[in-house]
Amino acid sequence: MKVLFASSEVWPLIKTGGLGDVAYSLPQALHQQGIDIRIILPAYRDVLQQFDSFKILGWLALNIAGKTRSVRILEVSHDKFALPILLVDCQCLFDRAGNPYTHADGYDWPDNAERFVLFSQAVAQLAMDELKLGWKADVVHSSDWQTGLVSAFLDNKVDRPKRVFTIHNLAYGGYFSHEEYSRLQLPAEWWSAEGAEFYGNLSMLKAGIVYSDVITTVSPSYAEEICTPAFGYGLEGVLSHRSYKLSGILNGIDTDVWDPQSDPLIPYHYSDKRRNPGKQQNKRALLEANGVEVTKDNLVAPLLGMVSRLVEQKGVDMIIEIIPQLLKWTQANFVFIGKGHPHFEAQLLQLNEQYPERVMVTIGYSEEKAHLLEAGSDLFLMPSRFEPCGLNQLYSLRYGTLPIVHRTGGLADTVVDAKLKAGSKTALIETATGFVFDTATSDELLKAITRALFVFTQKKQWNQLQRTAMQQDFGWEKSALEYIKLYVGRTEE
Repeated sequence: MKVLFASSEVWPLIKTGGLGDVAYSLPQALHQQGIDIRIILPAYRDVLQQFDSFKILGWLALNIAGKTRSVRILEVSHDKFALPILLVDCQCLFDRAGNPYTHADGYDWPDNAERFVLFSQAVAQLAMDELKLGWKADVVHSSDWQTGLVSAFLDNKVDRPKRVFTIHNLAYGGYFSHEEYSRLQLPAEWWSAEGAEFYGNLSMLKAGIVYSDVITTVSPSYAEEICTPAFGYGLEGVLSHRSYKLSGILNGIDTDVWDPQSDPLIPYHYSDKRRNPGKQQNKRALLEANGVEVTKDNLVAPLLGMVSRLVEQKGVDMIIEIIPQLLKWTQANFVFIGKGHPHFEAQLLQLNEQYPERVMVTIGYSEEKAHLLEAGSDLFLMPSRFEPCGLNQLYSLRYGTLPIVHRTGGLADTVVDAKLKAGSKTALIETATGFVFDTATSDELLKAITRALFVFTQKKQWNQLQRTAMQQDFGWEKSALEYIKLYVGRTEE
């Protein structure tokens, strides 16, 4: 089976969030199951600069906005990939500084619509083997709004591949004006309530939903949630009407990259059976890396970590609200890595200035720092208001860093609350792996943290939780097999 896997980002080539991790790990897992799979992404400047050489497979002539653009299709190889990587090279759209979607100053690229229309058009043509390479896809698997038009461009093709579309986060719909739609000269037949039009605008995400043969999202709970008004962002009706082709498949993690027994990005290794002194040594290293003088007191005090986009969705405002109380009432310390809304960044930096030894903050993202935070923290904060799947709670479980999560989406599917056994005043249920709260408020989060801090003092319970958390299997093999079932299954009409 031949699968073309399209994504706007792929770790370690370029990454802004969890999509990049999945777009690396899932194709690798599918390849290990015998699938002939190729990854395709735009040839951003930061991606091309990582390769000394590449192979030009050919040129595509793509019509967009009344112009014909000549686009190179490149093939590159990378030591972290056991499969081919294809790049769509259009320098005027992708050869620029900044991340895939925004300028270095933070604003969206004004030509994002044109950039990802062109990318989607290129993916569709390659899936149909327009370059005559002798490789025609049986399945084209695309993800999120940036590739939502791939399925639409394939809609009128004879003998087209099966179209699978994965929603990683419904909150980002890829919305553009009708004026932009007209300027790009997109097909008139797409502009309808049954097509890509969404309340007078183009939604590339809706196009992916409407024109794909199979829709997946990244956890079973999120698949149910997005069919409701609370989580549907106005698309709940579209999704409910197509529930026959919607399923939730839990994301996995790369257990080679995220393995406390061999992780090259952490200084001390450890396992579920022998957590210390390794985990405690990583805690020391994490404190030192944040410029904190290590003492006996702060080494034994609970350390709560967070790696996240600093936005409301992630509940960072709730954490900021209760930190002063926790600093006053408990010995807990905090370490944050993230970038996002300037208001939240400023509030965290202010807390760092007031409490430099207790609130440690890195604005930005570093893969090395993220791994060290997972290994060195005792608890991981992830109180997201909604979370399609989440990966950091899975990393945390693997590293014995117990997650504190809101019961939503993939967090509800992957973290088992540390409840007491029925009839017991001290023994926790044997499947418990973290701390879960039901209502996304700062008060409920505070209660969950307080409960976690109490269990931290109960070494028998704490050891049980850590051991059980680290023994969970969230590798990609099971999920990859579920995707293969969808690839080979009958297409619903």
